[in-house]
Amino acid sequence: MDEGLLLGLLNTTPVMDGVQHDELAEAGPRWLTEHDQPASDDEWRALVAARDALQSVVRGQAGPATLAPFVEDVRQSASVDASGVVWHLDLPEGRTAAARAVLAWDALRVSSPGRLRACANPECRLFLIDHSKPNSARWCSMAVCGNRMKARRHYQRTRGDK
Repeated sequence: MDEGLLLGLLNTTPVMDGVQHDELAEAGPRWLTEHDQPASDDEWRALVAARDALQSVVRGQAGPATLAPFVEDVRQSASVDASGVVWHLDLPEGRTAAARAVLAWDALRVSSPGRLRACANPECRLFLIDHSKPNSARWCSMAVCGNRMKARRHYQRTRGDK
């Protein structure tokens, strides 16, 4: 599963110093190369569109049907070798990485429902995949967002006592 590709893609719009950045726009097709994906302008444009759609779906702002264009014409076939059944994925040229990211989202949705989510810090634009047993992770980073949110709540509690 391309879980790393999916999470890396979703997290390409971080907020730094209060300003949202778009790492795909800044890096262009180089981001694809850095993530071992075919790099072309068509691939890059499809990936940007897939990222925006995936972010909306994960945040609950859009339904899964918005992802349909990215998996159109994706085919899977099987063959058998000495080790057993081997699956082959036929991805459309010009949106290979976008299709992989959407397929990874779906595989995660099926295998680990509710584990992919947006960070609970409303000022953060990052996502996380919760691998904890109780499925209780809330922040993309406990050291950054978790600490900030806990400090903010503590400040509000102590300030309210005065």
